[in-house]
Amino acid sequence: MIAFSAAAFAFFQQDNPPDGSALPAASAPLAQHGTAIGEILHNSGPVAIGVLILLALLSLFSWTVIIEKSRAFASARGQSVRFLRAFRKSGRLSEVAAVSEQFKPSPLVDVFNEINDEYQRQSNGRGHPRNPVGLERAAATASSEALTVMEQRLTWLATIANIAPFIGLFGTVWGIIDAFHGLGTAGAASLRAVAPGISEALITTAAGILVAIPSVVGYNQLTAQLRDFGARMDDFGRELLNAIENAAAFQTPASPSDRFSTQAAAEPRGRSY
Repeated sequence: MIAFSAAAFAFFQQDNPPDGSALPAASAPLAQHGTAIGEILHNSGPVAIGVLILLALLSLFSWTVIIEKSRAFASARGQSVRFLRAFRKSGRLSEVAAVSEQFKPSPLVDVFNEINDEYQRQSNGRGHPRNPVGLERAAATASSEALTVMEQRLTWLATIANIAPFIGLFGTVWGIIDAFHGLGTAGAASLRAVAPGISEALITTAAGILVAIPSVVGYNQLTAQLRDFGARMDDFGRELLNAIENAAAFQTPASPSDRFSTQAAAEPRGRSY
């Protein structure tokens, strides 16, 4: 694009006087308008306006997703800290289950509920689980489902980041076509004939880049947080399984099976928030 502009500028300089003076009639409008985006938009054709409107809508949608997901992830992170603190202080699974819904939307709650439900189905809340592998599968399923919910609409950010520059490029190509068409119908090689088309080309290209950059940054940041949530859910699932196994191993026959905090306190904990 820069090479094309330089070539066009060199070509149109052939109309200048040999003494090196530059188009006096064009210098005044150039100095007057400068980088006036409003003037460029006013002179843009319907195709360029349509491209800019589409890019504006994509930008609005991408920023909406970024802001909503950032707030949701911050809330989930804070509730996870509170839930993990309550879990480690509690002495019974039933106590944690009774208050777990208070810590939504923490994904750790989903992992706990899934493991606890599977444990209740297997052993009725007493003794060793009959199928420890089933508890591990329940934990993996809960983590996968929670991540699926959290990553909804994130793929739109990746899509917008990929297609926005091409939409801007379409406006660029159309602007160049319009510039050459104006050059052919004007009957003379002048900057005035091609300036509107070149302006459309440049502004749509810039708009496409401006839409793509925040989408790329937002997608990368949010997916990194998703990976962190996934690791934390895996750690919590292992911690809960260890607590259940230790409580079942050290309990007396008459004691409730869901007492686990005393035996699990000595176990290494997962990563802290």
